[in-house]
Amino acid sequence: MGTWGTGPFDNDTAADFANALDDAEPDARESLIRGVLVRTVDRIGYLVEADEAVAAAALIAAQCPGGEPVDTPYGPEKPLPTFPTDLRTLADEALARIAGDEAGPASNWVDPEDWKQWQAMLTRLRGVLAPPPSSLRLFDIEP
Repeated sequence: MGTWGTGPFDNDTAADFANALDDAEPDARESLIRGVLVRTVDRIGYLVEADEAVAAAALIAAQCPGGEPVDTPYGPEKPLPTFPTDLRTLADEALARIAGDEAGPASNWVDPEDWKQWQAMLTRLRGVLAPPPSSLRLFDIEP
């Protein structure tokens, strides 16, 4: 697999995933994204689709408040649907699984000198995807 950077679409497999999204019917794109995330979360052992899951998470994060647009020639070119909010949590879970698998695909995907930058990208994505903390409402109680 060719890798040229630490971004979510900076490898051949993620770029191929973007092409698959472009080739899919518009109503099938969400299913492709959901499928790769579910398989990554549920996978036992080597995370076969980690690079696609990172790309999928970046696409979901781009639609969240504070998310950065996916602005790369290797990402999807065709419009994506508005993703349901449950995909945020699923994407965050997939990234947590990937980030915690130091011996997995990331070690083959990212050069050792770029490891910290790659981890920082995952952390940024997770910061956007993580559900906001529930707000606690404080009431003034008079004695």
